[in-house]
Amino acid sequence: MELQQDEREQARLAGRYLTFSLAKERYGLEILKVQEIIGVPNITCVPRCPAFIKGVINLRGRIVPIIDLRLKFGLVEVPYTPKSCVVVVNINAGDQVISLGVIVDTVLEVLDFKPAEIETAPNYGVQVKSNFIVGMGRKNGGDLNILIDIERAVSSAEVGALMQVTK
Repeated sequence: MELQQDEREQARLAGRYLTFSLAKERYGLEILKVQEIIGVPNITCVPRCPAFIKGVINLRGRIVPIIDLRLKFGLVEVPYTPKSCVVVVNINAGDQVISLGVIVDTVLEVLDFKPAEIETAPNYGVQVKSNFIVGMGRKNGGDLNILIDIERAVSSAEVGALMQVTK
């Protein structure tokens, strides 16, 4: 029974992922959530936001909040480099879809994971909030990619704060 559930989960997670690096680890997010990739622009800081919310940018007339995934994931903040990018993603916020920019160290490539190349995410227990990790993908015995659900990585309260920032 458990095996069938894992197989269904692997089949659901299969597909194309944009892979990127953060602190020398490889991550992937579903390509259908990605709107575009841009260099790190000048970011307008917004007062009284959590540290991982770096501010907002004007993207062709739309205000887009920017978060630093390193800080969101509890990693050490580092200066941005020429390889640092903003991945603009679309996330569901109730009955709305909002654009959100996430800063990553480097965009790597788009990988197409088959069900057999995905393992279910390990359970870290209740002390570690890792529900945004949906699986682990590996192509041909290569590097492990931590597959994330960007909508789970940002809590509903944080989405609400982000929506207020864009008004």
